[in-house]
Amino acid sequence: MTIYRDLSAEAALALGQGLVAGVDEVGRGPLVGNVVTAAVILDPQRPIAGLNDSKKLSEKKRDALFDLIMDNALCVAVGSATPVEIDQLNILHATMLAMQRAVAGLTMRPERVLVDGNRTPDFGIPAAAVIKGDGLIAAISAASIIAKVTRDREMAELDRCFPQYGFAAHKGYPTKAHFEAIAQYGVLPEHRRSFRPVRLALGLE
Repeated sequence: MTIYRDLSAEAALALGQGLVAGVDEVGRGPLVGNVVTAAVILDPQRPIAGLNDSKKLSEKKRDALFDLIMDNALCVAVGSATPVEIDQLNILHATMLAMQRAVAGLTMRPERVLVDGNRTPDFGIPAAAVIKGDGLIAAISAASIIAKVTRDREMAELDRCFPQYGFAAHKGYPTKAHFEAIAQYGVLPEHRRSFRPVRLALGLE
């Protein structure tokens, strides 16, 4: 596996002769819910303006770009790993599994995969890790946006089921409000039991 610490869009295009899939994940840090990944193959004939690291975009901008990506990309797929899988495998290996699922879900087979971060799973396809790739490579930025919006919507749905936990606001991250909700209402099946704050709430530590 190759790790790139500074890779321009032009260099990325030079690396990938043919279809290049960008891959990113969202949700490694939360105490609840799936870790979500996305794989995106952009259409060079239909560039999308405004792509960037999803964390640097407003919710309104992410939602607008989500629709543009879905309408204009050559191919988009989402993968995830459940809280049970996270507890069984650990968060790193569950994230790698979710990435593999996203790439496997593409209806077009890429010739190269570029992943945000410093490591990649085995896709059965040449792959490279790109440090801060979600701000450097358009396809990874697009994947970041798809994964972020998808997971946020999952948290909004969970919030509708359990409004007392405030998932729509904190998205499952370990905030003061989330800790207070766990203390008052207990641990849900959707919580990650291998994460220390949840284990503490369950009296396992």
